[in-house]
Amino acid sequence: MGQDWIFWLIVGAILVAFMFFQARASVAIVYTLLALLVAITVHEFSHAWMALQLGDGTASTDGRVSLNPLVHLDPLGTVMMFITTLTGLGIGWGKPVPVMTHRLRFGPRVGNALVAVSGPLSNVMVAIVVGLILRIGPTIMGPAAVLAVPWLVDLLASVMLINLVIAVFNLLPIPPLDGYSVLIGLLALTRSRWGVQAANTLESWNRFGMMLLFGLILFSQFLRLNILWSLVGQPAYRLYFFILGG
Repeated sequence: MGQDWIFWLIVGAILVAFMFFQARASVAIVYTLLALLVAITVHEFSHAWMALQLGDGTASTDGRVSLNPLVHLDPLGTVMMFITTLTGLGIGWGKPVPVMTHRLRFGPRVGNALVAVSGPLSNVMVAIVVGLILRIGPTIMGPAAVLAVPWLVDLLASVMLINLVIAVFNLLPIPPLDGYSVLIGLLALTRSRWGVQAANTLESWNRFGMMLLFGLILFSQFLRLNILWSLVGQPAYRLYFFILGG
C-alpha cells in the first residue's frame, strides 16, 4: 500500500507540474482526465459486480465492488491516460479485476465473457444517461440556465464521449481487453468443433496481447497513423452524436 501511495503522489506531482508550466494544458485536458476517471471506475466496478452475481466473490473480497477510483486505478493504465490525453484521444485502463473463471455460472468461457462485456455496457449506459441529461436539460431548466453553467455542459459532454471511447476501445478483440474474452465466449457458445479450436488458438495468443496493445497505442499516437481513430474514435463519435440526436 505504501508503494501505491508513493506512485500516486508522483503521478499527481507530474500532473500538477505539467499544468503549471505548460501553457497548453487546457481545461479540456482536465475534463478528459476526470471523465477517464469516471469511466474506468464504473467499468471496473461493473466487472467486479458481475463476477459476484455469477458466483465468484474474489473481486468482492479484494474490495473491488466499489466506486472508489483508488481501488481500480492501474499505474501503467493511468500513465497511459496522461500520454493519450496529451497527444490526442484519451484512453486508459484500470487494474484487472481478479476472476476465478471456473467458479462462474455458465462455465469459464461464457461466464467470463459476461463479466467482460459488463464493463463496456456500463460505459454505454453512463453515456446514454448523460446524453439524455444533455438533451432534456435545456427543456427542463431553460436555455438561459444551461448557458449559465457552460463548464458543466462541457464536463458532461466529456464524460459521455470518454465513456463511449472506453467502451469501444475495450471491445477490441485484443488481450487483455474485454473484446478478447467476449470473442472467446461467443466461439464457445457455438458448441462446434471449429469454435472450440478457434477459442483454443486465441487463448494461446494471450501472452502476446500486451505487446500488440502497446504497439497499437504507441504507433497510433506518435506516428500519426490514425489506427486508433479509425477503430475507436470514429465509432465512438458516431454513437455520441446518435445519442444526442445528431
